[in-house]
Amino acid sequence: MNDPFWVFAYGSLMWAPGFEATETRLATAYGYHRAMCLRSHNYRGTREKPGLVLGLDRGGSCHGVALRVAPGRAAAVRAYLHEREMRGGVYAERSLKIVLDDGRRVQAIAYIVRRDHLQYCGGMEPAEMAALIRTGVGARGSARDYLANTVAHIEALSLADSSLRRLLDLVDGEGKV
Repeated sequence: MNDPFWVFAYGSLMWAPGFEATETRLATAYGYHRAMCLRSHNYRGTREKPGLVLGLDRGGSCHGVALRVAPGRAAAVRAYLHEREMRGGVYAERSLKIVLDDGRRVQAIAYIVRRDHLQYCGGMEPAEMAALIRTGVGARGSARDYLANTVAHIEALSLADSSLRRLLDLVDGEGKV
């Protein structure tokens, strides 16, 4: 496949995509929301001390970033994303229709959480989430840094996500349960 394509980023792909985008736009995906709903046994935790990472879970909407991949780079970027995002089988790759900030509607690949996966933990109480985030450290660093980087990037783009901000404040001891 040598056609250009779009990737919808809602977490670490926003601030560390690992590939060059020829165009970056703010975008919204409808029918899904960003949630700290996956126990991480590799990147942000271990099996013994899991961290938490984001998933795109069904319901609502999610403001994120659309990254356009250049023609001729599609196969290489898809292979890279498959290795990065599909490890452990916690996500399903889907093609979603997203709306760019300039009004265009495009198809984009996105990584949707698999609710049937053992690492899925949607609906956790904030205090339990904060505890996992405080102690989770894996191959790519701490769950706390992952959350902080995501919140900082979202806020820098003026894409408010008050639930993630409150969770980070709770992790850092500044919030209330």
